[in-house]
Amino acid sequence: MRQVAVRAMQVAVPLVLLALWYLATTRWGVSRILLPNPADAARALGNVLATGEYLDDLRVTLTELAIAFAISLSTGITVGYLISRTSFQVRVFDPLLSAIYSVPLILFLPLYVLWFGLGPASKIALGATISFFPIVLSTIAGFGRVDQMMVTAARSMGASGLQLFRFVLLPAAFPVIIAGARLGFTVALLSIIGSETLASLAGLGHKIVELNEGMEMPRMFAYITFVVAISAILNITVSRLEAWGRRHT
Repeated sequence: MRQVAVRAMQVAVPLVLLALWYLATTRWGVSRILLPNPADAARALGNVLATGEYLDDLRVTLTELAIAFAISLSTGITVGYLISRTSFQVRVFDPLLSAIYSVPLILFLPLYVLWFGLGPASKIALGATISFFPIVLSTIAGFGRVDQMMVTAARSMGASGLQLFRFVLLPAAFPVIIAGARLGFTVALLSIIGSETLASLAGLGHKIVELNEGMEMPRMFAYITFVVAISAILNITVSRLEAWGRRHT
């Protein structure tokens, strides 16, 4: 019953927002120059999907996201594991990394553009940097919560370093690591689309800004709806992978 209520709320919230959007443009006097009617946006979205004009920008954004997340995931887990090996390193680096993560790193986008240019490289570098921190911090926390009695017992039974990692450390730390990886994926997606709106030559974020500058509001809102849908699909996919990973660890 509770699951039904959750699903009902998940459906109700978008419908309420859509109804408010419709009323704002038809009854409450909001200018359609600033906010197009939902029907106009829906027709524009249908045209965008039918013509396939979004494919090049979607490919750019997803490629940037995939590369950035792969970099942050591999480096974050590796660095986090190495730091977690001694309590001294944890005491030194954990608060340091947490302090850096609290800084809005999107502020450094001009530097990334200066170093890597307006192309995909700057978006990949920024996305990888921002998503690195939740992954490395969760990895440190995950390996730090392993019961040392289990480690001692495994070693007393002759477990090798690889066996200790595979059968004791990783299963115990995995739920925390994968939660951090999911957060890292989300912030990578947000930072890449956000940076595309500020300084880019291609990508979905760049396309939205381009349409806004041309005052093509229905198509702009169509692209915003499309980006929201893509983001939701990607996050649902990552959530399913997280649940699968928890079951098989």
